[in-house]
Amino acid sequence: MSSRIVGPTPLGGAELRSVAGPDNQTDCAIATTADDTARPMQPPTQALMQLIAGATVAQAISVVCKLGIADLLRAGPRTCVDMAAAVGAHAPSLYRVLRALAGVGIFAEDQDGGFVLTPLAQPLRSDVPNSVQAYAVMSGERWVWRSLGEIEHSVRTGESAFEHVFGAPLFDYYSAHPEAGQVSANALSSLSRRDNDAVIDAYDFTGARTIIDIGGGQGSLLAAVLVANPGLRGVLFERQPVIEMARTQLNAAGVADRCELVSGDFFATIPAGGDIYIMKKVIHDWNDDDARVILKRAHAAMPASARLLLADHVVPPGNEPSEAKWLDLLMLVYAGGRERTESEHRDLLASAEFAFDRIVPTASSVSLIEARPR
Repeated sequence: MSSRIVGPTPLGGAELRSVAGPDNQTDCAIATTADDTARPMQPPTQALMQLIAGATVAQAISVVCKLGIADLLRAGPRTCVDMAAAVGAHAPSLYRVLRALAGVGIFAEDQDGGFVLTPLAQPLRSDVPNSVQAYAVMSGERWVWRSLGEIEHSVRTGESAFEHVFGAPLFDYYSAHPEAGQVSANALSSLSRRDNDAVIDAYDFTGARTIIDIGGGQGSLLAAVLVANPGLRGVLFERQPVIEMARTQLNAAGVADRCELVSGDFFATIPAGGDIYIMKKVIHDWNDDDARVILKRAHAAMPASARLLLADHVVPPGNEPSEAKWLDLLMLVYAGGRERTESEHRDLLASAEFAFDRIVPTASSVSLIEARPR
C-alpha cells in the first residue's frame, strides 16, 4: 500500500509516494510523474540525513565566502595550497571543505587537484550581479547561527531566540554592535539587486511625484526606482547609522539631488506628504502588534490619495514548497517577525485602517501588496 506525500521533490513536478514494505514500514520513496511512470529515489532515511547535513553545508558555504574562494577561482583552477596561502588558511582543512561542497555541486575538483567554479558556485563571487556572497557571510555569523540553534526556545515560547541569547532585540543589538549591522546591511543590499528590477518591472509608478521609502536600508530600491522614473522625487527614511551608509549609493546612482534623507524612528513618526509609501521587507521583521503600529504611523502620514506598497513575501497555501516558509522560520528566531499569507496581510492592513487593493506578483520572490488609507 502507498500514501501520497505532497511537497517538494528533487524531480520538479514529480509527486512522492512512500511505499511500505512487508512489515508495513516505509522503506523507499518513489516519484510519480504526470504520466504515472515511477522512478526510484533515495530511501527516506538517506534523504533525511542529507537534509540534516544542511546545517554543515550552510556553514561551509559561509566560510568559503568569508575567505573569498569563489573570487580566487574566477580566472581558472587553483589548488588548495595556493588558495590557502593567499587567504591565510590551513590547506588540508580548506581542501576538506571544498571537497565536501563539490559533492553537492558547489565547486569541482579537476584531475590535477585544482578546484574550479561550477554554475552553482558562480553566485558566490562578489563581482556578479546575482551575488549571494554577502548574504552567505551573514548567515554564518554567530548572531544568526546561535539564534537558529535556539529555535526550540522560540517554538516553546513564541519569543525571539535572538533576544533570548543576546539579551536585546535585534535592531538594538545592531546599534550597539555596528560591525554586525554593517554585515547585515551588506547582506540585505546584495539580495536587493534581484528584487529591485522585478519591482520596477511589475509596478507602474506613473503619476506619482514623491515616493517615500520607509526603512529603505542603504537606498538601493529607491535609487533604482528614481533612475527608472526621472520625474520622481524620493525620501529615504531610516535610522541615522543606515542613512550614513546610503549617501554613497545614492550618489553613485546619480539620484542624490532628487532624494531627501530623513532619519527617525518609524514607531514614532513617518514623513508626510508622499504619493507612494513603500516598505520592502520591513513588516516581516515584526510581530503583528509592532507591525500594526508601523502601519498606523504610515496611515497618519499619508494623504487620502496615497498608495501603500508592501514589497514582501506572500506565503503560499498548503504543502507548496516556498522560500518564504523557510525565511519565516528565520524571522521567528531572529527578529521575532514573520512572513504572512495573503489573508494575514489583508487582516493586518485592515487592523491599521487600510483598504486592501491587490497583490502584484513580481519576477522575484517578493510580491507587491498594494493598499490605500480608508
